[in-house]
Amino acid sequence: MRYLHTMVRVKDLDQALDFYCAKLGLVEVSRVENPHGRFTLVFLSAPGDAKAAEANRAPMVELTYNWDTEDYQGGRNFGHLAYQVDDIYAVCQRLMDGGVTINRPPRDGHMAFVRSPDGISIELLQDGRLEPAEPWASMPNVGAW
Repeated sequence: MRYLHTMVRVKDLDQALDFYCAKLGLVEVSRVENPHGRFTLVFLSAPGDAKAAEANRAPMVELTYNWDTEDYQGGRNFGHLAYQVDDIYAVCQRLMDGGVTINRPPRDGHMAFVRSPDGISIELLQDGRLEPAEPWASMPNVGAW
């Protein structure tokens, strides 16, 4: 048995791709358009996993976009996606610069949480540990994460 992917339903595919790719930094590995089923599947991976993901050998996130509108509830009750990053401060700054709220700042130099436009909680974990630094060290939590 091996882990393949996590599926997340999204209400606005363009908005979701802007968050996951342009802001978070994931890359699109493949896309399936199904007119008969009226849905689109987009598979994403971390940049360092892209080649392995293309061979179905690395974990991916599957964004499921149903063409007919539906209001999805959840997010936090789903759990969260987790990504290891090289510089948590730089990633959080890039996300903030892109208009993303840092719900749980990386006060400890190790862990942060943000949410996707569809309310999915995303954990960012520093590879190793950075020394606590401002403005992160004194930044309060915002909302639920």
